[in-house]
Amino acid sequence: QVQLVESGGGLVQAGGSLRLSCATSGRTFSNYGMGWFRQAPGKEREFVAAISWNGGSTYYTDSVKGRFTISENDAKNTLYLQMNSLKPEDTAVYYCAASRYLGPPYGLTTYDRYDYWGQGTQVVVSS
Repeated sequence: QVQLVESGGGLVQAGGSLRLSCATSGRTFSNYGMGWFRQAPGKEREFVAAISWNGGSTYYTDSVKGRFTISENDAKNTLYLQMNSLKPEDTAVYYCAASRYLGPPYGLTTYDRYDYWGQGTQVVVSS
């Protein structure tokens, strides 16, 4: 059983930065593609970023390109999302997810591609 636990959320002013972490257990890190999604109040969960199973490539939704960076530390079995130049519209609950999909990260943009989900961490960006 794969377990995912997010941390690092909080309240930040617009223009600030946060780094989210997703600690994983019960899996071999390199066997899964990984992604970050977010869900704002009253909205559907949306894709944010993904990294391929071998960590070799990444993919982002247009609204975060150049501001967010997804990465992973295999030794620590941890996934990260570095978020810079935050905007109020980035306010949401952020979720990490793991997928058995072993293709390129642009194939990891849909909710149903993923097999395991964390509980989420809240990010609030004030204006």
